[in-house]
Amino acid sequence: MIEVFSTTACALGEGAFWHPTRQQLFWFDILGMRLYTVEGGEERFWEFDECVSAMGWIDSDRFILASASGLWEFDIATGEQSFLASLEADNPVTRSNDGRADPWGGFWIGTMGYNAEPGAGAIYRYYQGSLRRLVANVTISNAICFAPDRSCAYYTDTAKGKIMRQALDADDGWPVGKPDLFLDLSAEDFGADGAVVDANGNLWNAQWGASRVACYSPDGVLLQEIAVPTPQVSCPAFGGAGLMTLFITTAADGDLPEPAGQTFAIATNSVGQSEHQVEI
Repeated sequence: MIEVFSTTACALGEGAFWHPTRQQLFWFDILGMRLYTVEGGEERFWEFDECVSAMGWIDSDRFILASASGLWEFDIATGEQSFLASLEADNPVTRSNDGRADPWGGFWIGTMGYNAEPGAGAIYRYYQGSLRRLVANVTISNAICFAPDRSCAYYTDTAKGKIMRQALDADDGWPVGKPDLFLDLSAEDFGADGAVVDANGNLWNAQWGASRVACYSPDGVLLQEIAVPTPQVSCPAFGGAGLMTLFITTAADGDLPEPAGQTFAIATNSVGQSEHQVEI
């Protein structure tokens, strides 16, 4: 049965992230410009002066953090931020959105317009100190995640409704060739949002407007769905004991009633992947 993990109502809950060494969940309220966690049974948060949306772990205290203007090294023990790379800082239309570390220690991060301006965003990879654009003309970047065998990355433009699969070079993780279509949800009345891949290669996709997280096999077959008691479901993450708990962020965009914007947890029979460590 699904349970409430946090009653805090996020305007745009996103970026659910289970830290593998701290054994701790982190998540964002993008529009609220906050990073949340629960530590020692108490909820705490950090406030920022711009939107923040995604993270990866460097060590126990240091993270790579994606904001509206850049990538940062963020120390949760001190609250200090150190600049790593500019992320469309000269473009006031866009902000960061979905992101995740890859198996090679790189960090993929997508951008989008604040008002989902068509084609305003892109998807990038930060690797060995430099940022390279991978996908251009993206409206709402989402579903960035990686197969456990390191063969491919997944991503979507929510506005198009197609989850793409991109082959990756075995040595350094850079894209090889053109992406192919993994899952076509363009005819559905919901949006494919954040996603994560479990240890068996199944993709779990949060579906905005559908009140659910859906699980698809590596060949795109719908295996199961988890009902969420609010429509704007945004991002899943495996964590907890044995990586068998699925945490789910949601949004209260448009003044939806409770429990919109709260963060949920449900025990599963699946095992997630441990989040990859970012190499700065």
